[in-house]
Amino acid sequence: MADLKEAGGAEAPPAGASARGGLSLLSPGEPEEPSAQASALFLGGSEVKSRAVVKYSSAPPRTAFARLEEKTDLKLPPANWLRESAKLGPAGTTILGNSKKSKPFSSFGMAYDFIDSVGNDVDVVSDSENIKKLLKIPYSKSHVSMAVHRIGRTLLLDELDIQELFMRSSQTGDWTWLKEFYQRLIDQKWQRKKKSKEHWYQKAILSKFLYYSINGDGAAQPAPPAAEEQEASSPSQAQRAGGASWPAPFEIPPSVPEDPSASRQGSEPLEPSYIVGHVASAPREQNLTALFSDGEDSQGLKNDFVRNILWTFEDIHMLVGSNMPIFGGGRYPAVSLRLRDNNKPINVLTGIDYWLDNLICNVPELVMCFHVNGIVQKYEMIKTEEIPNLENSNFSTKVIKDIAQNILSFLKSNCTKEGHTYWLFKASGSDIVKLYDLTTLCEETEDKYQNPFTMPVAILLYKVACNMMMKKNQNKKHYGTIRTLLLNCVKLLDKSRHPQIIASANYMLSELFQLDEPKKQESSESPLNENSDESYSEEEEEMPDSDENGAYGASSDPTDDNKAVAIIKSVGELSVPEKYKSIHQIRPSCAFPVCHDTEERCRLVLSYVLEGLKSVDSSIKKEGDLPAADPSTPIPLKYEDESTRGGPEGLEKQMALFLDKMGSLQKGNCSSQSGMTPGSWQHKMKLQLILKSSKAYYVLSDAAMSLQKYGRALRYIKLALQSHDTYCCLCTNMLSEVLLFLSQYLTLCGDIQLMLAQNVNNRAAHLEEFNYQTKEDQELLHSLHRESSCQGFAWATDLSTDLESQLSVSCKCYEAAHEILQFSDLKSQNPEHRVRVLKRMGNIRNEIGVFYMNQAAALQSERVVSKPVSAAEQQLWKKSFSCFEKGIHNFESIDDATNAALLLCNTGRLMRICAQAHCGAGDEFKREFSPEEGLYYNKAVDYYLKALRSLGTRDIHPAVWDSVNWELSTTYFTMATLQQDFAPLSRKAQEQIEKEVSEAMMKSLKYCDVDLVSARQPLCQYRAATIHHRLASMYHSCLRNQVGDEHLRKQHRVLADLHYGKAVKLFQLLRDAPCELLRVQLERVAFAEFQMASQNSSVGKLKTLSGALNIMARTEHAFQLIRKELAEECDQLKDGGTSPAADSSPSLNREEVVKLLSIFESRLSFLLLQSIKLLSSTKKKTSNNIEEDVVLKTNKQIYSQLLRATANKSASVLERLDVVIHLLEQLAQGAVE
Repeated sequence: MADLKEAGGAEAPPAGASARGGLSLLSPGEPEEPSAQASALFLGGSEVKSRAVVKYSSAPPRTAFARLEEKTDLKLPPANWLRESAKLGPAGTTILGNSKKSKPFSSFGMAYDFIDSVGNDVDVVSDSENIKKLLKIPYSKSHVSMAVHRIGRTLLLDELDIQELFMRSSQTGDWTWLKEFYQRLIDQKWQRKKKSKEHWYQKAILSKFLYYSINGDGAAQPAPPAAEEQEASSPSQAQRAGGASWPAPFEIPPSVPEDPSASRQGSEPLEPSYIVGHVASAPREQNLTALFSDGEDSQGLKNDFVRNILWTFEDIHMLVGSNMPIFGGGRYPAVSLRLRDNNKPINVLTGIDYWLDNLICNVPELVMCFHVNGIVQKYEMIKTEEIPNLENSNFSTKVIKDIAQNILSFLKSNCTKEGHTYWLFKASGSDIVKLYDLTTLCEETEDKYQNPFTMPVAILLYKVACNMMMKKNQNKKHYGTIRTLLLNCVKLLDKSRHPQIIASANYMLSELFQLDEPKKQESSESPLNENSDESYSEEEEEMPDSDENGAYGASSDPTDDNKAVAIIKSVGELSVPEKYKSIHQIRPSCAFPVCHDTEERCRLVLSYVLEGLKSVDSSIKKEGDLPAADPSTPIPLKYEDESTRGGPEGLEKQMALFLDKMGSLQKGNCSSQSGMTPGSWQHKMKLQLILKSSKAYYVLSDAAMSLQKYGRALRYIKLALQSHDTYCCLCTNMLSEVLLFLSQYLTLCGDIQLMLAQNVNNRAAHLEEFNYQTKEDQELLHSLHRESSCQGFAWATDLSTDLESQLSVSCKCYEAAHEILQFSDLKSQNPEHRVRVLKRMGNIRNEIGVFYMNQAAALQSERVVSKPVSAAEQQLWKKSFSCFEKGIHNFESIDDATNAALLLCNTGRLMRICAQAHCGAGDEFKREFSPEEGLYYNKAVDYYLKALRSLGTRDIHPAVWDSVNWELSTTYFTMATLQQDFAPLSRKAQEQIEKEVSEAMMKSLKYCDVDLVSARQPLCQYRAATIHHRLASMYHSCLRNQVGDEHLRKQHRVLADLHYGKAVKLFQLLRDAPCELLRVQLERVAFAEFQMASQNSSVGKLKTLSGALNIMARTEHAFQLIRKELAEECDQLKDGGTSPAADSSPSLNREEVVKLLSIFESRLSFLLLQSIKLLSSTKKKTSNNIEEDVVLKTNKQIYSQLLRATANKSASVLERLDVVIHLLEQLAQGAVE
């Protein structure tokens, strides 16, 4: 110890400390900085690591203490005694007593204010007095009674004043079960003990000393006689004299022979004028969801400690509350001030007390004032690191460290259940420490909610979980912890008493499960703020225990107490290093449940939402089970007008009503059938829960859609829309995000209705899934019906059996989704969703257009040929055209050229159907290509050309490009074919018709790419061959009918020969068109015969005949193909297969084969006969022509065989084919020779 000496402006660090910070001086109005203030003490060769960070301080600017002169009489009160002082605050008054009877919730007040630290970073939250009492257990015979609560990895320690609780139980009936338990197991003869006069005398001396010490001049100024009376007055009188509040004595029975002045001498309770600004690292106001009122939030709990310090002692992190007054300024920047009776030496307990106080508050020095019978004797200064070595007060800091680690390990390994209240108890004079689970004991009573700790613990569990939820950088690995906190919170609370917290906790539980939609934060509907300043109030000041006042006897101390969770059989164990080290790291398991699929996850979310809604509904006061009827709302009846329900017309009305309703939402109309007040917690919470349920049902619907369970998907989206309808009824200000959700719901509903329309085969299964409903869904729907009829979207979610109605509903869903984007200006904010909606609108309008087009085609096929076009057909054309036109506009608005081209292509097809409808009018025999047909075909051509222009090039989408080209080629070909077959000679000249046919055929060829290798290539080759064949036939016919103009005749002859040749080449590439090839070759032969008829010279005729026979010889390939197919048919018949008609190739017609074979035989016979005649006549005129002789001989042989074969009428087709093939082979060999 040393006398007081001069100290500079800087703090004097403890000996051995290197570069450690201290509590720096604060200028007036300057807050204490949250910077780390660390100390490392090296005592007795062993290092004790200690680090203190002031998280919050309400202390006034630190001032120097006034040194009292010797012989100052502390029994005389100073003039300022018990008056509020800017320097001391109400510290002097609180020393004499406490305004509250007990302080069982001091740690909760700190935990509420520093919620970031709870559950994760901090091991212990407690009053410094409780920490000191625990660390002194092996040295003290006094009792220990503390309540322990676990929140995550954090333990909350609070003084549990059994005397005060039992006194209260006799008045209120609370804690009766604990009183009975205590009397049964611990102290059967419990009685309340009162504090001695010496106790109050020492407290009064200390209070007067502090008031003297803050006098500016340091002189003792005795008070007038009134003060003397005040001193002798009872605590209740002193409470009245103290101004605002004179605290009543805090009656806690001390039980150790410890110096009364060794405990907390003076206190600096929170005073509003000195509250330090909020520390950035640990703000006192967190953004927690204030979904419950102040009554349930605050619980009257406040953090009234002067300082909150984050103290790290070795590897233990503690959030400690301290009220120890710290003086400083001038000579002494930071010291603690103590008053000692010079006749009483400092013992070990007092030394530990002083040392821990300075260590926790990071105060480097202790100033001690000694007195004898209240007369000041002297002052001495002691450095903090010297305290363990004081005379009569030697203790090992290493042992204190071991005690701290062992106690923490013991508590953490045994206080494992979050939400439970544990009681750590050691009787006075006993060496046994016991740990009881009071929650389990309380549950054995009739009313399990008698535990007063239940509500504060539940609130803290909720706040910690809420704080973890609000952290932006929180990752999913903490979700298990949050879920455990919330489930334990809900488990603790009575649903009927605390619906608000239960609803909020269930909502947060539902928020833990990530649904597939983007995470949204509806901040405007749930304003966030922290607990109020009145949330905690605690002004206790406890004195050290003394045996003379002890109330906890050791009369009953059984070591075999089966009610205890754990027992320390001897306090000496706590001094053994690492006695409980093996279980120190045990942490509660907070595994997050694994959801294997989307449906399981959504069902969990909905279960929490339902529990939340039940809590909200139970809190709403209502006169009856049903809400009062609204005079402006019509009562729905069981029957409905079909015009307002089914069909497109009814849907138009429903859409108009819906859009009117959406418009009213923009204006802020709100109507709740249950009578909830807008802005109340019920209103806010129900909005959030209902919105969450709609999201969950939406995700369920989307998942069912992907599984092709369309009935189930429609049921889920119906529930989602019903939830959203209720939300709309309750919401006072519709958020843009919520409108976007609605647009997404309607889009999905449109998808489902479309898929139901396209899957008519499973209608019964879809209907069964749609009508099924779980109990959970029914209960949730019941809660929704309390607020709304839920019929706002009934038009969109009905399962219709009519295909047209389903398609119309799907279209209206997309239109409604698009309208929402339009009038809420969401299209610019969500361009991707807008594109999806417009694409679906275009698609459904295409589907409806095709539906009407097919209906029109069906009516056309049923109509009698001679009948004119009906009005029903024309109406269907108009509907189909309107849908296609709107769909094209939808795709063009999002620059979707490919889909726009497809719809233009479908519109072209509609025009062709219209053209075909007009071809049936009139007499079959007088049929002509009508102007209406030409008009519609030309319109079809225009739409196909627009489709090509929309695509631009083939590279955009090759498949669509090729499809449009094919359709365009088909349109030109059909138009040319009809003009050729049904020439409008009554309106046009033959030459004009031939010119138009030729132009149409050439355009068809232009868009028919025969060289492109694709699946359509054979069709293109067949189409091109047919076009060439038809053109050749047309020019052949023109040549036959042409008279006069030789130049024109020659031109037609050349064109006919050219197109015949191209047709033959293309047909030869095809394996499935032998009859067409044969027909073209026969026409070429006929063309040669026609040319021969106009020839006069024998040489010319012979040359033409020779060319015709060569053509005949080249038909052998076609006959080979025909014979092969017919032979396969015969083999199938012999094997008992199907009939030839059913199994033969569609291109092979048996009757046509027979007909062509007969024609071929007759023409071959004619050509051979003419050749024989010409060669014979030529032979008579010229001799020695060996080549002609050979040809003549061959022709005669072939002709002879042909005659014999044709004479055999019983020969089969195959036999005739074999003969022809054989003759053609001979003919070909003869030509070669």
